[in-house]
Order: sequence, then C-alpha cells, then structure tokens
Amino acid sequence: MTDFHTSEAVTGTGDRSRPRAALPALCATQITSWGIVYYAFPVLNPQITAATGWSATATTGAFSGGLLVSALAGIPVGRILDRRGPRAVMTTGSVLGVVAVLAIAYAPNLAVFTAAWLLAGVAMASTFYQPAFAALTRWWGEDRVRALTVVTLAGGLASTAFAPFTAALAEHLSWRTTYAVLAVILALVTIPAHAFALRAPWPPAPAPPSQRDTPNGSVVRSRPFLMVATALTLNSFAMYAVVIALVPLLIDRGASPTAAAWALGLGGAGQTLGRTLYATLARHTGVTTRTVALIALGGITTAAFAMFSGPFPLLVGIAIVAGMVRGNLTLLQATAVTDRWGTTHYGRLSGLLAAPATIASALAPFAGAALAGPLGGYPGLFIALALVSAAAALFAAGGTPSRPQHHDASASTGT
Repeated sequence: MTDFHTSEAVTGTGDRSRPRAALPALCATQITSWGIVYYAFPVLNPQITAATGWSATATTGAFSGGLLVSALAGIPVGRILDRRGPRAVMTTGSVLGVVAVLAIAYAPNLAVFTAAWLLAGVAMASTFYQPAFAALTRWWGEDRVRALTVVTLAGGLASTAFAPFTAALAEHLSWRTTYAVLAVILALVTIPAHAFALRAPWPPAPAPPSQRDTPNGSVVRSRPFLMVATALTLNSFAMYAVVIALVPLLIDRGASPTAAAWALGLGGAGQTLGRTLYATLARHTGVTTRTVALIALGGITTAAFAMFSGPFPLLVGIAIVAGMVRGNLTLLQATAVTDRWGTTHYGRLSGLLAAPATIASALAPFAGAALAGPLGGYPGLFIALALVSAAAALFAAGGTPSRPQHHDASASTGT
C-alpha cells in the first residue's frame, strides 16, 4: 500500500496525527461495505422477486428508501465528523450494516424487508465514501487527493469482487442464505477495521480565510454552489439508474444472469482504472472543464448502451468505459468542495452538496424500474438517462465560483 506519511497536513498537526492503518483499513472496508450493502442487491433482486412474489418495483423501492435515508442522514453525520472524527461514526455504522443485512436476509414480509433497508441507509451514510472522504481530507491534508485516489481505487473493486461472488453464492444458496453469509463477511471485515484503525487524534480544522467561507455564509446560497449541486444531482440520478438497470438490460438482450453480473463487475474494474487517471486529468484541466467533460462522457456511454444491442463483448467494453468515467466522477465529487471552497468545513459542506445527489441516487433505481415500461423497455430508459446527463453537463458549466476561493493547491493539482 502506498505510504502517505511523508508530508505535513495542512492543519499543522503533521503525519503523527494520521493513523498508519487507516488507509489500508478504509480500502478494505469500502470494498466490503459497497460490495455487500449496495452491489449485492442488483444481483440478488431477480431471485428475491422470484422466490417471494414481491414485485421488482416494490423491492427496488425498498432499496431506494434506504438510499434516501442515507442522503438525509449524511448531513448530521457530516457535522459529527467535522467535530469528532470518523471512528465512532464508522464503527457504529458497521454494526448497523450487519444488523440491517441480517434483517434483509430473514425478512418475513415486504414491510420488514423495507424497514431493514431503511436501517441499511443509516449504515450507508456512516460507512460509505462520505465519512471516509472526510477522514482522509482532514488527516492527509495536502496529500488528500492521492489518499482519496487510493481509497476510491479500492472501492471501485467492490462490484468487481462482490457482484460475481454474490452470483456464485446464489447459484448454490437461496438469496436469504446468501445475504446471511455476506453479513458475516461484513462483520468480520468492517467492524474491527473501523474500531481499531481509526484511533488517531482528530486534527482541528484549519481556520477559514474569511467569514464568507463558512457554511452559514454565502457559499451554500451562492449560484456556483447551487449549479454544482444541481449538476451532481442530475448526474447521480442518471449514473445510479444505469448501474441498477444494467443487469436487466443485458439479461433482456440474451445474457445470462451470471454473465450480466460479470459485466457489472468489470464496470467496477473500469472505475479502478479510471481513477488512476484522475490526478493527471486534474493537473491539466480546470475544475469546471473536467466536471462538464466527465458528466458529458457519462451520458455518451449511457446512450451507447441504448444504441448497441450486441455483441456481448462490445457491451462489456462499454461497461468498462462507463466504469472509467464513473470512477473519475467519484473523485470529482470528493474534491468538489475543496477545489472551490477549501477544507475548513468539508464534512458539513460536502454533506450539503451530496445530500440532493444521494437523494437522486436513492430515487434512481425505483424510477428506472418504474419508467422502463412506459419508455418501451430498458433501451428507451437509457436514452432518457443520457438526456439527463446532458442537462447535468449544462448546469456544471455554471459551477465556477465568481471569485477565487481559498483552497490548497494540491486539491486541484493532485500533488
């Protein structure tokens, strides 16, 4: 694992404030948490609906409800992270995640299944990228882009590792037993990693250069903030609808469920590959230019899924390219606050910026399942999602702050 203990953090606390086990631990927990709590669902949902008789719209609605809770919980979680750090938040979230997955596995009816997903939403807000990004941004200071890249490189492997693994388990076990096995893995990996690897002192936040840069000042009401928030919200809706709809699209086009799961997993490998390119992209482009370009490229790959019905290797290739774009967009969102408004209130500002985007990603699976029929099937849905991405790119073009904002040079250079 790359070592990031060679330079001073912007807070002046130095590398001694950084827990040396945090980076590898967060890599492992992001792979496991995303892989089990998020990516297992699109693989298992066809089996869930077939075994229970619950409609795909209902089960996807429960999943979307969990994501909606995650969006709303992310704002208070961000405030707690700014004040107290990630250890208690992420450890508690891991415990809740295990309980939620077990409740999903043994839900006797749709109501309990839905309630379990709502609990999973609290776990997502406490264990997914947002708290990890807050921890790395504060602990790693000027090295944060490289640290964020390492963790998201690992996180990009979540679908690569767990989509095929979940499909393999489901070939031999019921969906309930599969989820129970995954819950045990989640407990063994994430609870001790968060409890023991995140114990370093939490550095104080750097002072803002002016009162205008506080969350209670003009930033959250400014036109650039609102434009960026709108762009990320529309983009999240399109991106996550594509992720959840990809497996049924490929199955409709003749792929087996296992082959479709592999395509989803290889898209995760594309995320990892794409993230290796982000630092170079950041050095050679302005924040607005790369935001517009990446969102537009995401829309192009979505349109390509609609336009090409095969052969299957071509669709896999599109999935990999789409994953590369998605991987860069994850880092783009992770640095959206620091690139424009600095690090002082990262947890709170990123929580506010991410909340509508997470709500959109929560609604996306349900909306995608509901709209596929009226739009004539999944190809029509993907065309509509490509248009949403195009609108997001237009909003992103208006996301440049009107005056220079205080931030570390490394936030945009990756140095």
